[in-house]
Amino acid sequence: MSENRYSHLSSNQLIRRTTAMVLAGGKGTRLRDLTNRVAKPAISFGGKYRIIDFTLSNCVNSGIRRIGILTQYMAQDLIMHLQSGWQFFHSALDEQVSIIPAQQRTGEEWYRGTADAVYQNLDLIDSNRFDRVLILGGDHVYKMDYSRMVNFHAENDAEVTVACIRTPIAKASSFGVMGLAQDGRVLSFDEKPANPKCDPHDPQQALVSMGIYVFNTDVLDCELRKALLQPGYGHDFGHNIIPSLLSKRRVYGYVFGAKGHPGNNGYWRDVGDLDAYYEASMDLLAPEPQLNIYDKEWPIITDQKQRPGAKFVFDEDDRRGYAVDSMLSAGVIVSGAAVHHSLLSFDVRIEERSEVYDSVLLPGSEVGKRCLIHKAIIGEDCIIPDGMQIGVDKELDAKRFTISDQGVVLVTSDML
Repeated sequence: MSENRYSHLSSNQLIRRTTAMVLAGGKGTRLRDLTNRVAKPAISFGGKYRIIDFTLSNCVNSGIRRIGILTQYMAQDLIMHLQSGWQFFHSALDEQVSIIPAQQRTGEEWYRGTADAVYQNLDLIDSNRFDRVLILGGDHVYKMDYSRMVNFHAENDAEVTVACIRTPIAKASSFGVMGLAQDGRVLSFDEKPANPKCDPHDPQQALVSMGIYVFNTDVLDCELRKALLQPGYGHDFGHNIIPSLLSKRRVYGYVFGAKGHPGNNGYWRDVGDLDAYYEASMDLLAPEPQLNIYDKEWPIITDQKQRPGAKFVFDEDDRRGYAVDSMLSAGVIVSGAAVHHSLLSFDVRIEERSEVYDSVLLPGSEVGKRCLIHKAIIGEDCIIPDGMQIGVDKELDAKRFTISDQGVVLVTSDML
């Protein structure tokens, strides 16, 4: 299927009659200590944003203005962020971002999976008003025009549409792997298979689910009520719901790629583990990054912190404050220190004669004097003491901090 294929029907009513449900309650355990105190969607990314900002910005830029956010695990920071930065919608225009905590609406159980989270909130979806439900994850970093997927869904008279993307076969076992017919119909769906099937058009790639679904509302209601009442059911879209629908519903796959987004600059990255999070952060430092957050036509919205501009101080031979090939956010102070190919989030401070290389420093972190930081993620509000070296001695780092498979050192305030 062409990634450019989508309907030229009037989008207005299609989008207005589509509501979005954002799944934002997962623990994100593969991100290790980064999610000890916050839900994965609330983790800082890109200097000034939270991960969930990308999903919500996609909604707004795609014209979808009726959004429910399902929270559960460590939700307080996420809720505060949403209350501060995402309450600008106009009720008079029937726009709303609703923060929906887990409420045990259907029994004594908390959410048992992605499908169960939606099932427990079906009564919040007005089936007489919304024809379709767009189900999204709040824990991916990406740039996608959902209106194109909704148009594709309508054009094919689909009952369910699953967004998919080509990814290297070596990484495909972490996702749901799909097989499509020539007309886009989903023929197979295997959740996290040990031996994923390759895309017939490219043996080096596989078509994997992005965890983004469009359901006709009546189909979603019917299938969840039937399926999730079965004893012992897995309660997950990828493991259970989607595979069970292939033989009885019209399920299509929408192939997403860079050309499937206005400006041909679409982007999707699953930041599910430390290495993926680090790589996505480093992507932003490229001269022409794949994820263009400078695109004025597709702004990324967030709770804008009121901070002064970044500042560099001292210009002496042994303590010159500078940064190269780096991204710095508001409130940063580089005081006689050197920063190379790194991302500094807001309110980061680096003291004199310190050096930072290939690293991500999250909001409020501070690096003392004469420190050396290399290939590290420094967590929020960490205070690195004077003289500490990180990313230099692997054996020493392993005793103090968390090290990813690819050697990225994660430091949190609890470790210091």
